[in-house]
Amino acid sequence: MNLVDTHCHLDFDRFNADRSDVLNRAEQAGVSRILIPGVSWQSSISAVQLAGKHEFLYAAIGIHPTEASEHEIANLNSFRELARDPKVKAIGEIGLDYYWNRASHVLQQRVLMDQLALADEMSLPVVIHFREKGDAPDGPCAADLMKLLKEWVAGLHDAGNKLAERPGVLHSFSGSRETVEQAMSLNFFIGVTGPVTYRKDRQELITHIPIEKLLVETDAPFLPPAPHRGKRNEPAFVTLITDKIAELKQCNPERAAAIVTENAGRLFAWNN
Repeated sequence: MNLVDTHCHLDFDRFNADRSDVLNRAEQAGVSRILIPGVSWQSSISAVQLAGKHEFLYAAIGIHPTEASEHEIANLNSFRELARDPKVKAIGEIGLDYYWNRASHVLQQRVLMDQLALADEMSLPVVIHFREKGDAPDGPCAADLMKLLKEWVAGLHDAGNKLAERPGVLHSFSGSRETVEQAMSLNFFIGVTGPVTYRKDRQELITHIPIEKLLVETDAPFLPPAPHRGKRNEPAFVTLITDKIAELKQCNPERAAAIVTENAGRLFAWNN
């Protein structure tokens, strides 16, 4: 099968000892594309550098909401230059995180808006993170995020920016059906990670989302799927997530893999 991992932190230290082996196992599993998202300025540089060393690796660049305090408006000029690298296919991982509270909600929203503006300018889709404070699937974080995304996409439409047709993905989605419906109405894809292999709530949600709107992600080294829980995640495990989607959608794994791979190509334009 031809598979893709649309969210894998391959530049993190946990891969330093055996990164080449990890990449070899991914290729053996049929993974033909991997997107490495940045979470800070330095990790964005690392993601681009790593992507430049391997044909099937690509990068996203951005400031994660938990790192928002390091952001300054002047930094956008540096990100703008980095975004011109042909290996950069998205702005991310960006968004809102009300769980850790490492930056004020106001600052997170400002930093997100700055990066959405950069995505608009560079015509690059966004990789969106959001996490609530409590265990509820939706709350203030989802409400604030959707408000900002609706305004941003409306602006894309008004400007005639074709990015409005493929604005981005809600990474490792854990929100409600209501939020997913709002996201899909804005043409966002929905990222599916390892918990779908063992969490009934995630499985139930996936049954209501068209497979043409799904992307498969590992979020490695985090969120390993069953039966690898408690271990380091890696891109080869994307096969297990794809197989679970196939089971939930009642189609064969080859068909599921083909669709989610096509979805990723449409969003990130890495086949062009």
